[in-house]
Amino acid sequence: MTALEKEPTTPAQGEPLVVLSDVQKWYGDLHVLKDINLTVHRGEVVVVIGPSGSGKSTLCRTINRLETIGEGSIQLDGKPLPEEGKALANLRAEVGMVFQSFNLFAHKTILENVTLGPIKVRGVKKADADAKAQELLDRVGVGHQAAKYPAQLSGGQQQRVAIARALAMEPKVMLFDEPTSALDPEMISEVLDVMVTLAKGGMTMVVVTHEMGFARTAADRVVFMADGQIVEENTPEEFFTNPQSPRAQDFLGKILKH
Repeated sequence: MTALEKEPTTPAQGEPLVVLSDVQKWYGDLHVLKDINLTVHRGEVVVVIGPSGSGKSTLCRTINRLETIGEGSIQLDGKPLPEEGKALANLRAEVGMVFQSFNLFAHKTILENVTLGPIKVRGVKKADADAKAQELLDRVGVGHQAAKYPAQLSGGQQQRVAIARALAMEPKVMLFDEPTSALDPEMISEVLDVMVTLAKGGMTMVVVTHEMGFARTAADRVVFMADGQIVEENTPEEFFTNPQSPRAQDFLGKILKH
């Protein structure tokens, strides 16, 4: 079996890596996350889908404390998420994040964007960071662009750089918050292809996306959210062919018609 092939998995393939227990979040009076219980195991790819405003992105962003929670607990690798300070910076290094917007530094080259974190946060020597960054950029298909600046790249290329930048920190888990929603249609597949390769390579991933094809092919488990709650979770095969809840049936009925 090559590194790019993935053994058939059960939901509990590795030990628990990310554990959300009874998580609640409010924005003022608005209850945006309700009774969230979710365990992501090491090496598992969990895809979170659901209608807009269902709390998917908020859930994703609580895992590295970009969003704080009102009640409940979140653990990463057996430890509670730190509140602030150096411990929180260290947590962010363990949790890679790829957003809708690419958030690259416009005045730094592609290579510099990828090496910045390892040098500043991990204390990696520049030569070593450069070599690793080049290898990662090659891996996501933009190695030949290393000396360019973000504005010289397409959206799809910039998002692949953002993935390489997150991987350069050697995170324990990668979070993707609608990583293709800002891209032109012809660029979406090039980013999803990189993500599929990562999934097959055993990277632990939590992916919020509208791309149902990716959910079907790359997920070990699909989590369906509506109104701030996890309504249903199942294997992709079961979820897409036999959704249990009326909310999921309605959601799939609307999107799979088109």
